[in-house]
Amino acid sequence: MTKAELFFGFLLVGLFGFGGIAAAAHHVIVERRRWLTNEGYAQVLGLGQVLPGANLVNMTTIVGDKFHGFAGAVLALLGLTLMPILILVGLATIYDHFAQQPDVIAATKAAAAGAAGLIFGTGFKLGKTILDSRWAVLFALLSFTSIGILRLPLVQTLLCLAPFAVAVSFWRGSREK
Repeated sequence: MTKAELFFGFLLVGLFGFGGIAAAAHHVIVERRRWLTNEGYAQVLGLGQVLPGANLVNMTTIVGDKFHGFAGAVLALLGLTLMPILILVGLATIYDHFAQQPDVIAATKAAAAGAAGLIFGTGFKLGKTILDSRWAVLFALLSFTSIGILRLPLVQTLLCLAPFAVAVSFWRGSREK
């Protein structure tokens, strides 16, 4: 892949992903361009989630760096953010004038529901790939319960569950050898 392909690939992610970038990133990176497999995408996304900052910005940086080093990371980030920033500035200017209109309020709620659906859909696609053992399902359920039901903070949940998940992973790896 060339640097131009990297830039335009992430420009496409940024354009497709307005309101649901995780689904768009998966579509472009895994399904359309085949830069990563489902497993590779899940690994990079997981790493992006535990690093400070926005998940997909982190993931974009990792993918760009993987293929073209520092220049690739910069190009991928520029491609990812250029069009959404331009569109956002334009829409924010328009929204400022019409935000209190009932139809605009209803449309905003509908867009939020659509974004939630995209998140669930992407989670389902990734879940089929990474939930390959009882242990993975257990940690997914514990995470969901902690964050989604008990409303515990993400950092607290990661600090509690990650050491156990890593230990189980090493234990499982050593048993397979």
